[in-house]
Amino acid sequence: MTDLGLCAIAAAMAMMFGNFSSLGEAWICCHAIDGMVRNPEMAPKLRSTMMIAVALDESCGIYSLIVSILIIFVMGLA
Repeated sequence: MTDLGLCAIAAAMAMMFGNFSSLGEAWICCHAIDGMVRNPEMAPKLRSTMMIAVALDESCGIYSLIVSILIIFVMGLA
């Protein structure tokens, strides 16, 4: 294997683990909606908390994208 091939595999693994954040977002939204159904008067508080949690979880996916781009362009050109 060449170094370029190993960089491609590393970038793919970074994106694969970063894509697990979509499962986390689905889990957060699922349980927030479940809480809103069970207790409708808490919906505004649950919604704002859900938005903060989804934003924090989405940052993990963005970080993995940045890492994979850095792996491709920095390590691939070395």
